[in-house]
Amino acid sequence: MNWLLISEIAYVFILILVCLRIVYDTRSTTKTLAYLLFAVFVPVFGMIFYFFFGINYRHRKMYSKKLFENDDLAAKFRRDLLQYSEKTYEENNAEIISNKELAFMVLNDSMSPLTSKNAVKLLLNGENKFPEALEAIKNAKHHIHIEYYIFEDDEIGTALAEAMIAKAKEGIKVRFIYDDFGSKTIRKKLVPKLIENGVEAYPFLKVHFILLANRLNYRNHRKIIVIDGYTSFVGGINVSDRYINGNGEQIYWRDTHLRIDGPGTQYLQYLFICDWNFCSDSILEPNRYFFPANPQKAAEENKIVQIAASGPDSESPTILFSTLQAINLATTEILITSPYFIPGESLLDALSISSLSGISVKLLVPGRSDSILVNSAARSYYNDLLKAGVEIYQYQKGFVHAKTMVTDKKVAIVGTANMDFRSFDLNFEVNAIVYDTEIASELSEIFYDDLKDAIRIDAEQWANRPLYRQLLEKAARLLSPLL
Repeated sequence: MNWLLISEIAYVFILILVCLRIVYDTRSTTKTLAYLLFAVFVPVFGMIFYFFFGINYRHRKMYSKKLFENDDLAAKFRRDLLQYSEKTYEENNAEIISNKELAFMVLNDSMSPLTSKNAVKLLLNGENKFPEALEAIKNAKHHIHIEYYIFEDDEIGTALAEAMIAKAKEGIKVRFIYDDFGSKTIRKKLVPKLIENGVEAYPFLKVHFILLANRLNYRNHRKIIVIDGYTSFVGGINVSDRYINGNGEQIYWRDTHLRIDGPGTQYLQYLFICDWNFCSDSILEPNRYFFPANPQKAAEENKIVQIAASGPDSESPTILFSTLQAINLATTEILITSPYFIPGESLLDALSISSLSGISVKLLVPGRSDSILVNSAARSYYNDLLKAGVEIYQYQKGFVHAKTMVTDKKVAIVGTANMDFRSFDLNFEVNAIVYDTEIASELSEIFYDDLKDAIRIDAEQWANRPLYRQLLEKAARLLSPLL
């Protein structure tokens, strides 16, 4: 009995310490309460769950994105970025002026420059993205940098691997980062094959003991290709056959990617090099090949591009901040597509305020989802938005996986981040922001085309759906900060 009493006292003492750590370490009040309730009411497992998934790496900085050891050189680099961005704004004032606050918020928050003289192309679905990417890889002259959350050993994965190997054998430097959890199927065969044939390949946050690794919760969700510091690809499409429609897959996958030719590529290059220096055995130094001094070469277009990126390596949730700022600056229309929509209070309030202010807010979400729990949690937020006048559409043709936003047909955002806690706070993510009426109008047309394959939710019917479904969704919502 003495040992039982001692064990109970020890458990309570440990529980108190864990609760104190949760309160101190977790920034979000909602997440703090969720972890506290879980730790208190689910004995032992609740505390273990927090240590696996709840530690705030942004509070500690998982790694530093410092590229320059010399502080004076780093300071000069920052000054040059500011001057370049201010010059870009002055020369393209008409295109950016209504979203100036967004551009300078991203610049000041993450030192991501405002770039001009870019050619930008929207790529719908894998069947349009992969041919472009393979052709660009084929034409590489100096280096190829590839970073993916999911890279599968299937037909398209093999095609990209063979393209990398072919370029490596030509003497082109090929570097490949894959998320060790998302791309676990390529560890044993494909990665060794790449390395044997001259491709440098490293996992991001390698999971040695999958059941004992709290890093499992902090995944690299980015999808980046950078070629010669000039051409880049970024968006929602992973490397997998399921993203290519018409190849025998039963479910239609609707996704969006972006090709950038020009200086807008350079911040994606910066992100790749930072991630590379973190996870590899070698250190890449900035040079003229990675960051060409005059990357405008043949770009006849003048698209204004800025990159927003955040994760456990960033001081603040830049992607969330940029999303909120874009919503707050909209005056007529906000169009959002997101496969996983668990908005949190700040985003929920921003969308509601915009709609109540007379701005047309439309949200496209999956009719079917690959996660029942996530989908249930997402549905619990719909009623609040519907009451505020937000139009919500459920995609019916297949699974919509695109992560895009258009405001006022002036700003187009395409990237890897979902509208959820995980993308805003836990994952390494990246979005491209294009300040251009032509691209924004094109993405707007794509959004309305997608609505033809969607069903609008009727607010009255939704409010009167069975109580048991509402209860299950609200129960799932309690776990939304953890999903």
